[in-house]
Amino acid sequence: MIESQNIEYKTNWRDEYLKWICGFANAEGGKIFIGKNDDGSIIGLMNANELLELIPNKVRDVLGIMVDVNLHLEDGKYYIEIEVDPYPYPVHFKGQYHYRSGSTKQELKGHALNRFLLEKVGKRWDSVPVPDISLIDLKESSIDRYKAKALKSKRIDEEILNDSSELLLDNLHLFDSSLLKRAAIMLFHPEPERFISGCYIKIGFFKTDEDLLFQDEVHGNLIDQIDRAYDLIKTKYTTYAIEYSETSRLEHSPFPEKAIREALHMLSLIKIILMPLQFKSASILIILFSGIQGDYQTNGQPVT
Repeated sequence: MIESQNIEYKTNWRDEYLKWICGFANAEGGKIFIGKNDDGSIIGLMNANELLELIPNKVRDVLGIMVDVNLHLEDGKYYIEIEVDPYPYPVHFKGQYHYRSGSTKQELKGHALNRFLLEKVGKRWDSVPVPDISLIDLKESSIDRYKAKALKSKRIDEEILNDSSELLLDNLHLFDSSLLKRAAIMLFHPEPERFISGCYIKIGFFKTDEDLLFQDEVHGNLIDQIDRAYDLIKTKYTTYAIEYSETSRLEHSPFPEKAIREALHMLSLIKIILMPLQFKSASILIILFSGIQGDYQTNGQPVT
């Protein structure tokens, strides 16, 4: 049996292998065999009985978890099997968080560590509370426009229009105790970029792959960004076919206008999804080409 997501072989014991146990505990669990080489063949241990006592004590004292340590004898050679269960809470090795991925151990840092810790405690990136922000800091007109859009799409009943903003946000699960969540900031705060780097939309019109003719940036909360980006694409970035019927001038969009708005809503959702990943910001780039519709990208990464 070769090394895999749940199997690791070591020829002898070193205390640094506590990191591997930490990695298994933070992932799907697994087994470490001491006294085997990389292909799984047994080479044996001279101090197996000593390790039977040493390893579980080390794991308990350093990692704060319990593991099963079993002694095996095969072909006259002793080896040890360490069984590690997956743990529901984060396990660290002297302040470091390790994770088993494939047949490798990785130390989690930066965005990857933040995402891991949030998931272990049952939170998503957008559900993290933001201190020092209250309802009065949100843009009331954006909340009203959200209500109107939700009513038009039949996602809420008409009587909800009379609900207070506090009740609406509570029903949308945008509070964590008394604190507003990041999702509320992105949706309704007039300047979400004060709290979330790069939370805006870029639109560029290209003649060729390298020949940029003009561009715009759309800032504000997601409710405002969708409407402003829609208006820009419709009025500045779209060429309409024109025909005349008697005395009337008729303009025909090259694509359904509802599709533009739907695409913008999808991009806003992608913005929230990508934030916990290893991207420096949440900015969305819409690329339009002369004569054709282009790609939607986030931080240079295509999402179509």
